[in-house]
Amino acid sequence: MKIGIPKETQPGETRVALIPSLLPTLLREKHEVFLEAGAGVSAGFADDQYAKAGAQIVRSAPLLYKNADIVWKVQPPHKPGPRGKHEAELLRERCFYIGYLAPLAHLDILRKMAKRKVTAFAMEYVPRITRAQSMDALSSMATIAGYKAVLLATEHLGKMFPLLMTAAGTIPPASVLVLGAGVAGLQAIATAKRLGAKVEAFDPRPAVKEQVKSLGVAFVDMEVTEDAETAGGYAREFSAAFLKKEQEVIAARLPKMDVVISTAQVFGKRAPVLITKEMVRLCRPGAVIVDLAAEQGGNCALTRAGEIVQYHGVRIIGALNLPASLPADASLMYANNVSNLFATLFPKGSTTPNFDDEVTTGTCILRAGEIVNESVKNALSGEKKR
Repeated sequence: MKIGIPKETQPGETRVALIPSLLPTLLREKHEVFLEAGAGVSAGFADDQYAKAGAQIVRSAPLLYKNADIVWKVQPPHKPGPRGKHEAELLRERCFYIGYLAPLAHLDILRKMAKRKVTAFAMEYVPRITRAQSMDALSSMATIAGYKAVLLATEHLGKMFPLLMTAAGTIPPASVLVLGAGVAGLQAIATAKRLGAKVEAFDPRPAVKEQVKSLGVAFVDMEVTEDAETAGGYAREFSAAFLKKEQEVIAARLPKMDVVISTAQVFGKRAPVLITKEMVRLCRPGAVIVDLAAEQGGNCALTRAGEIVQYHGVRIIGALNLPASLPADASLMYANNVSNLFATLFPKGSTTPNFDDEVTTGTCILRAGEIVNESVKNALSGEKKR
């Protein structure tokens, strides 16, 4: 197959969907790789590196899209500017697509792709099963986001993280509360701990308590009266009463914290508000809240996506796309995820997806232009009714 790797056009996106070291495996399987010039530069991979590894460098996006049997991307197709043509309209008819899609938020893009009879696989829909762990880009990128969130906090907090005993006096360690002990939360916990902070973690799922305690930090308990996870391994949306109970538990910890890192998200829905405006007033002056759920509305009521808000002496950071701030490692991890998914979709050099595999059916959003994912179908149906 002819694999096309375009340069990402979404503002601020620095990752690339394929790195040079993965090319030999693709070439051994008789695939051809076409890379738009400059696609990997922001991630630290020069065109020469790709060319030496066997890729063919293409000077323009339209030419690359015209010839690609399958396109690998990071961000969903995007219109780069008022004069540029939408990437979804550049896709070759009946080609394949692998990348993030965020289909529930980009129904207009799906329509454009449907017109081109595209078969599209969304990275965020990789099933959470053991066999698919090597394809799970959500977890890979969450690892980077959790790590970077702690570094952001260190930049904005007016004190150091570790305990220091000096001739000039003793500096106590910073106190950090991590909300949510999923992949991002666990990485944030581990990173803050390595930097010497005093760390506590809160998560309504009792099952993660042992994981948190294995990192040597305190787990904030609460009585759990609702199932916290869906069958697919994602966090479940809770009732208003349960959310209020969570807020009460968190509020009791806030006056003692220098940093709060919130990571709680519900797949396909608005993030739960765990910190209200009134709760922010409980924080110490100079405290920092890093909200990793900013793109989904935020875990803090005052969060603004992509902005830093000051309120009552507290700095609230609406973090967006943190993996793009560490593009070399983020690209390495993401490219491995995509490559592993590709090998599952098209086993042993096949040019036809293996729709007998649950990974294929789980990630497929569009099949030859037809929407096959039930949640996306329902969203489109609801939009038409409105």
